[in-house]
Amino acid sequence: MTTTDLHRLTGAYALHALPDEENTAFERHLAGCEACAQETAELSATAARMGLAVATTPPAGLREQVLHRITTVRQETPGRPAQALAVRSGPRARTLSRWALAACLAAATALGGTALWQHQRAEDAREEARRATRTTDEIAAVLAAPDARTRAAGLAGGATGTVVVSRGQDRAVFVVSGMSRPPGGKVYQLWFDEGGTMRPAGLMDPGRSDQAVLLRGAVDGASGMGITVEPDGGSKEPTSAPVAVMTFPS
Repeated sequence: MTTTDLHRLTGAYALHALPDEENTAFERHLAGCEACAQETAELSATAARMGLAVATTPPAGLREQVLHRITTVRQETPGRPAQALAVRSGPRARTLSRWALAACLAAATALGGTALWQHQRAEDAREEARRATRTTDEIAAVLAAPDARTRAAGLAGGATGTVVVSRGQDRAVFVVSGMSRPPGGKVYQLWFDEGGTMRPAGLMDPGRSDQAVLLRGAVDGASGMGITVEPDGGSKEPTSAPVAVMTFPS
């Protein structure tokens, strides 16, 4: 496969559509080609935004419609003769009526609680989608910035990392492919490197080997970034030797 052919694989690579052999060859090429690294990062961010565009939310008023329809539907016992449904009178009938009313109230309370829980779950999902959209927009803004500069490097285990920096926006994005999962109960944490002093810059998703991460906070005076393995939830300062250190592009 020629270098020209490799230059044309950025889109397929961003969509994880390459066979293993071509994927390996392209990742070797990516580590030394800043143009392909930047294009791959931009395409990955675009693919993520397209995925979010298909998210749907429950229609407004769904819970109220369900609760209203419950009050208009009568449930009969299967196979019970029609005459058995006749209204009874007397003390036993009143006792049964009280039990039936209590059962209905209990069922309605339980159903209302379930509907409320489902409504809250939907609200949580919508808020998570909004946060993801904001983050994706911020990542795309850095990748598309006129002054965006990239630097790619090979990481441990055959992974490939690319850092994209926009000095004008004072933000940085880290794009990684093929990252092995951290040990159980651990997470990869990103850091800004300020003359050897590490400043927390966010966490990577431990369940994803390919991802684009917006470094948390301003680039400011940082000259590079590092990655360490930290306890779940992250640390205020590194507790392990870095698994990778990358210098920001000038």
